[in-house]
Amino acid sequence: MAGGWSMSMAWMSMGGQSAVTRAVMFLTMWSVMMIAMMLPSVMPVVLLHRRLISARTDRGDSAGASNLLLLIGYFGVWTGFGALAYAIGTAIVGAAMRNASLSRAIPIATGAALVAAGAYQLTTLKQSCLAHCPSPLEFFAHHQVRSAFDSPEFGIHHGAYCAACCWALMVIQLVLGVMSLPLMAGIALVIYLEKCWKHGPALASVVGVVAITAGALVVLRGIGL
Repeated sequence: MAGGWSMSMAWMSMGGQSAVTRAVMFLTMWSVMMIAMMLPSVMPVVLLHRRLISARTDRGDSAGASNLLLLIGYFGVWTGFGALAYAIGTAIVGAAMRNASLSRAIPIATGAALVAAGAYQLTTLKQSCLAHCPSPLEFFAHHQVRSAFDSPEFGIHHGAYCAACCWALMVIQLVLGVMSLPLMAGIALVIYLEKCWKHGPALASVVGVVAITAGALVVLRGIGL
């Protein structure tokens, strides 16, 4: 493309595909990728939920609750994130294919996105969401698991916190290569370590500094310096 960047196949139409077919294909791929990436880090929450169900089943007040419904709610949030990402990505790519000047600005925009993602990694909001993600005990302690409707509510609540915690890492993957398996594995490892390792908050800051530095270099290269 003009500007020296290459476009991922995820944003391209294959043959005579309709817009709906392309969106469904992307969201299917995205959902599978999210399950592979996020399932390890969400397992502590699943196990906590299972213990709650078990304890309340003994008292006969958790009919219909299940870990499957929890995960449906959780990954439903990430599917919504993917739909938003797809809408933004296809709009940008479509505009870039029609306008050479805009296409040449894509590398600079990529660098700016990396800087923004890295900056978020350093914020107190990131740290607050990260503290909640590994085990949302306070929310679980104050909410009942008594019916099939409660489990997906728990999943949606946790998914929202997780998205607030990890959206910057997802942006890094989207701008660097949404279909890259090595990058996906690397981001998944970072997410797991951030949430489950005792030095996770410090790792989040390190990743933020690295992303800001890399983004700044991409911007400088994009403007020809």
